[in-house]
Amino acid sequence: HVALTHDRIDFDVNNLSLEKDYTHELGMRVDIQQRPYSIEIETIVDNIKNKRFQILRPIDHFLIERIDKMVNIRQWTQLGEPFLVVPNPNSKYPAVLVPLPSSSKLYQDLKTQMQKISTAIQILSIEQVKNPLLEESYESMKSIIARQCTSVNPNERYLFHGTKGPGIDGIRDDGFDDRYYNASGNWGHGAYFADDPNKSHGYTSADTTDQTRVMYYNKVLLGIESQQTAPNQKLVSAPIGFHSVVGTLNGFNEYIVYRYGQALPYFKIIYKA
Repeated sequence: HVALTHDRIDFDVNNLSLEKDYTHELGMRVDIQQRPYSIEIETIVDNIKNKRFQILRPIDHFLIERIDKMVNIRQWTQLGEPFLVVPNPNSKYPAVLVPLPSSSKLYQDLKTQMQKISTAIQILSIEQVKNPLLEESYESMKSIIARQCTSVNPNERYLFHGTKGPGIDGIRDDGFDDRYYNASGNWGHGAYFADDPNKSHGYTSADTTDQTRVMYYNKVLLGIESQQTAPNQKLVSAPIGFHSVVGTLNGFNEYIVYRYGQALPYFKIIYKA
């Protein structure tokens, strides 16, 4: 069995041994078959037979030691890029937040990017957002946009989005809901993202109680981009033939999407600046 004992799973072959002629009697107690993971028991068995493994959590110095042992001592092969797998929340809750280890490379990379706001910035927490319904919607849109791109590449980017007030929990639970899109932005009624957290920081507000701010780090499907340098506040969708708008103004790039499911909250960053 693949049994859940922590808030994350390390490897797709973790805690498994395989005995000849008994592969069809294996069971799986953790449902990790949803997209984009699709880690099925048959695939795990095949990986064990062929001495392959895949990373399913953020890489930190503890995991580096285990990977080194798997590769250099046991002679296994690591497959692809890590998936950051978090088990689904209880059905009573739309989402769950799981802390990203501060020792992980991803945490340190995000911290470095956030220091563009201020070198004195305090990162209080970075938590991965696990919302199964939002993930399902996002993966469906990803397939649709990929099919409409000549390279079958949905042009997925990782971008920042600053928010405040009700938007903090709203994005976590319901994603980027087009009913609440910014209607007064430079490129019309859409969800706005930035590659520079300095730009997104301007859309946050310090909490009156503890002075904390919230920024989301997101997966965004840009597809075919419409590059624009002049504001057009009349836009309510990307131009025909495009999936997104990339607007450049005052030295910043803003990435705007207009359809529900084109963006997925990935990490929630709580900070002081």
